[in-house]
Amino acid sequence: QVQLVESGGGLVQPGGSLRLSCAASGSITEIYSMGWYRQAPGKQRELVATISSGGRTVYADSVKGRFTISRDNPRKVHLPMNSLKPEDTAIYLCNAAGRIGGSAFSAWGQGTQVTVSS
Repeated sequence: QVQLVESGGGLVQPGGSLRLSCAASGSITEIYSMGWYRQAPGKQRELVATISSGGRTVYADSVKGRFTISRDNPRKVHLPMNSLKPEDTAIYLCNAAGRIGGSAFSAWGQGTQVTVSS
């Protein structure tokens, strides 16, 4: 079992900042990558940013230069989000991929709401 606990999110005005965090726990042998996805009403879930165990990062074009994913340790990631726009409004979901023993897993958090509005 893998649990992901998300924190951060909320309501912010355009141009403001928020910081999301996600911590993984459970009988995890290894985490390959952690990251954030988002889903806005009526839209498909999309990648926001991920970071691998080796530190390689991937960003959606729409957030490059504004969001920066980082990692305290292999089980905890942070996503400071700056210069937020109304189109960033969505439910943000943390994802972790790795293995427990010899079995691979991909786990999701319950999601945290980010609303950018004046």
